[in-house]
Amino acid sequence: MSYLISTCTTADMTPEMFEKIDVRYIGFHFVVNGKSYTDDLYRKMSAKEFYGYIRNGADTSTSQVSVGEYVDYFRELLKEEKDILHICLSSGISNTVQSANAAANMLKSEYPDRKIYVVDSLCASSGVGLFVTLLSQKRAAGMDIDTLYQWAKDNCQSVQHWFCSTDLTYYIKGGRVSKISGVIGGIFEICPLLCVSPEGKLKPISKIRTKKKVLTALVDKMEQHADNGKNYDGLCYICNSDCLEDAEYVRDLIFSRFKHVKEIPIFDIGTTIGCHTGTGTVALFFTGDEREDA
Repeated sequence: MSYLISTCTTADMTPEMFEKIDVRYIGFHFVVNGKSYTDDLYRKMSAKEFYGYIRNGADTSTSQVSVGEYVDYFRELLKEEKDILHICLSSGISNTVQSANAAANMLKSEYPDRKIYVVDSLCASSGVGLFVTLLSQKRAAGMDIDTLYQWAKDNCQSVQHWFCSTDLTYYIKGGRVSKISGVIGGIFEICPLLCVSPEGKLKPISKIRTKKKVLTALVDKMEQHADNGKNYDGLCYICNSDCLEDAEYVRDLIFSRFKHVKEIPIFDIGTTIGCHTGTGTVALFFTGDEREDA
């Protein structure tokens, strides 16, 4: 096709997966103990090494792609003489969509015959990854860029995000959970169940006691919200922050309930998201109902 699909490393997939679906990407940035890095999908720093820093209490921060970086990135893609459909991390989490739009507008005069469409995915982590996989499939089926751009805006809310965390350390450090709540949660093994709202923001849903119950609750939500319920046969992605056994538990539970789901990739939560979640987070993504505030 005569256009490229692009996103950011916050889509939390492997380089091999990006290559398989033919989607380009640009890296966010993160800092560990005062040293700056570009998110390169764990090429230079492995997930094991990164989460080793996290487990040792490292000070971390992140920064989004700048306007100038987007200009340089889009310009290189435009040299291939193809249009661009770029999918951004949710505006409810980051302002990167504003930077991408600013860069696209700056390049209009330089490339007047080329299109750069920027979409606010209202998705996060491997939810963005699942979304761009769907877009790649539709491109492969022959959908033109204008139609796909509209489809992306109309259908991003159908990507369901459900996740939980069994380690609240970095939620406390980031101010998303109070110290008192964190201590009480640790004592009583209380794990938060969260989702991504229609506005693309993280939304607490409930507090569930014990890890096994909250992991099971993720699959309960899939049964409740997935297209066709237990007959769901669409894409399903899982990601985790250094708790692979928990992710595998969720995957196996899905296989036992959803007989038409044949493949469930498990990805590492990337450095950008991982700086904020810390370890112990499992997230589940699939397509289904449009998200609701309730």
